[in-house]
Amino acid sequence: MIDHQVRVHPSTDRLPREEQLAWKLAVAATGTQEAAELHPEAAAMAANRVIDNASVAVASLLRRPVAVARAQAVAHTAGPGASVFGADPGLRVSPEWAAWANGTAVRELDFHDTFLAADYSHPGDNIPPLLAVAQHTGSSGADLLRGVIAAYEIHVALVKGICLHAHRIDHVAHLSAATVCGLGAMLRLPTETVYQAVGQAVHTTTATRQSRKGEISSWKAFAPAFAGKAAVEAVDRAMRGEGSPSPVYEGEDGFLAWMLDGPDSSYTVSLPEPGEARRAILDTYTKEHSAEYQAQAVIDLARRMREKTGPLADVRDVVLHTSHHTHHVIGSGAGDPQKYDPNASRETLDHSVPYIFAVALEDGTWHHAHSYAPDRARRPETVELWKKITTVEDPEWTRRYHDPDPLRRAFGGRAVITLADGTVVEDELAVADAHPAGARPFDRAGYTAKFRTLTEGSVTSAAQDAFLDAAGRLAALDADGLAGLFPAVDTAAVAAYDARLPKGLF
Repeated sequence: MIDHQVRVHPSTDRLPREEQLAWKLAVAATGTQEAAELHPEAAAMAANRVIDNASVAVASLLRRPVAVARAQAVAHTAGPGASVFGADPGLRVSPEWAAWANGTAVRELDFHDTFLAADYSHPGDNIPPLLAVAQHTGSSGADLLRGVIAAYEIHVALVKGICLHAHRIDHVAHLSAATVCGLGAMLRLPTETVYQAVGQAVHTTTATRQSRKGEISSWKAFAPAFAGKAAVEAVDRAMRGEGSPSPVYEGEDGFLAWMLDGPDSSYTVSLPEPGEARRAILDTYTKEHSAEYQAQAVIDLARRMREKTGPLADVRDVVLHTSHHTHHVIGSGAGDPQKYDPNASRETLDHSVPYIFAVALEDGTWHHAHSYAPDRARRPETVELWKKITTVEDPEWTRRYHDPDPLRRAFGGRAVITLADGTVVEDELAVADAHPAGARPFDRAGYTAKFRTLTEGSVTSAAQDAFLDAAGRLAALDADGLAGLFPAVDTAAVAAYDARLPKGLF
């Protein structure tokens, strides 16, 4: 890997583009190897993530934000165009709108992959815009695979090197740059074109984290889809010869100077050398449970502890000792009363670790729909237990959260349950069971089982088999074969649900 130092430069420096981060990202992306030369484990994991995305997309088809995004997309038919999850298989829409609809479907349940380092990310959000453009441009499965590997490489590098959340900037700013780079690798675009598109995408997708604070709305699902749509549009403009703000990261009125650490800021972004295997996707991990990633280990810990606590009515209080992030973003340290509100939205509840620990402790399981149902959240005994649960930051857990070795990084915590008679029950768990370093790391069988579980009742067993076969042969698919990456569903039922929505402009 090559460490690139990134800092703010005054306009008088006239920083050459070859020294700008956007250019270096573009070079790293356009140097991605042929699919046949990609790291075999990385290529296999990319196919796993295509399966994972389809799993959660299909499971969310009859949820309102997904239906709204789909309704907007199907109003923009185009040829050759791209497919939309849940729509008629013969329908094709403009690729940026397919990226919007499919990106929302993938993100809605907060149930696909994650990477956590200096910042946060869901790198699987890169796949919907890449797949949409691949279909529209007649690209092959091998082309798509090359693009996915490149997007993950860039996304992971940015998330490792540049912290956004400390300045309350949403993580999709890194996503848009990664998607542009993935599109550039997939389409074999010139480095200059990718460079210009990165600048446009970063400039237009920088937003605050208020979408993840207070009463969290459906925009949490739309945000990455918006970044993907913006990335597609940025690439289209750059291909037509349009330029971008430059230098977008290092400029004295730019991203680093005014959004992040200021004029004296300096960052290190590590990118692969020419010819070096792109394997960053292997540092990322998916979710077994539909909740914020820091809640994954907490759910597994609660399930493990429930046999030791006895009647939960006897619980006096529960304190979860955990990292800075878990405490301040999804714990009681956030200062959000909504995290203890039985009438809160699903988007808020899946970012409330006190709620999640309470329900997992009571039920011993987690379900992407039932665990968030309004009647489940309002159950009196649940509310009583929920309000007894708090979090505290533990410096040791924060240190472990930021361990430079991905396999030693810890995202869980230590739970201390005190009973009414003074008995203390405690246990800890560093990573979720499904994490690569966990008790049951997800492999192809795990992704397959997740797909079959989430699509049961909406995708026939024959259609499940057909999709899994196509995803497993990703590198060998021709352009027409990419349609096989959209599982066949009951489109009449989806259309009936969509017909009940209020109408918009389109």
